[in-house]
Amino acid sequence: MRGCDDVRVEQRLRELDDRLRGPARLKAELIAELRHALTDAAEAYRQGGLSPAEAERRAVAEFGTAAQLAPAYQVELAAGALRGLSLRALAIALVLVSAGDLTWRGSSWSDGPPPPQGYQLLSASMNWIWLVVAGLAAVGLVAGFAAARGGRVAVPGGQLLGLGLTGALALGVVSGVALFAWSVELWDAALTWPPMMIGVVVASAAYFSLARAARSWLTAAR
Repeated sequence: MRGCDDVRVEQRLRELDDRLRGPARLKAELIAELRHALTDAAEAYRQGGLSPAEAERRAVAEFGTAAQLAPAYQVELAAGALRGLSLRALAIALVLVSAGDLTWRGSSWSDGPPPPQGYQLLSASMNWIWLVVAGLAAVGLVAGFAAARGGRVAVPGGQLLGLGLTGALALGVVSGVALFAWSVELWDAALTWPPMMIGVVVASAAYFSLARAARSWLTAAR
C-alpha cells in the first residue's frame, strides 16, 4: 500500500467515501466540500513552486488519512440522518393521528355491535404511539437545531434519541398492520371500503418512507 505522501486528491476522496455511511445527499456534499478544500490547498502549494502532482500529495498529507478524517464526517452524517428521520417521523405522525379516524367514518359496520375490548385497546393505543413518535421527533429536531446554533455537529443524546424514535416507529408500524389485519377479520366489508383502501395505501407509503429513513440513521450511527 502506498504511503500517505503518495496519495492524490481523488484517491483520498474515494477512500473516505468508501468509509462513510449515511444520507447520500449529505455525504456527497461533505465529499464536495473536502474536494474544494483539498483543491484550494493544492493550488496554494502550486503557487509556492511545487509541481501539480507534488502539490496534491502535500495537500492530502496535510489534511490526514481517510481513517483520521472519517470519524468527524461520520458524526455529521449520523446527525444529518437523525434530523431527516425526525422531520419525516414528525410529519407522518401528525398526519396519521389527525386522519386515522377518517378511514372508519360512515362505514357500514360503524353502527353495528362494538368490536372486542382488545381491538378497542389496540385502536386507542395507536394515537398514543404516534403521539410519542411525534414528541420524540420534535425533540430530535429541536436538539439538532440547538446543536447547530451552538456550533456543534452531534446532537446531544442523539444515539439514545434515535434508538427511542426507531423503536417507537417499529411499534407503530407493527400495531398498524395488526389493527388492519384484525379489522379485515372482523368486517369483510373493510376490504371494499374506499376510505380504508386509501388509508392503507397512504399508511404503506408512510411506513416505507420511515423504514428507509430509520435504516439510514441506523447505518450512519452504527
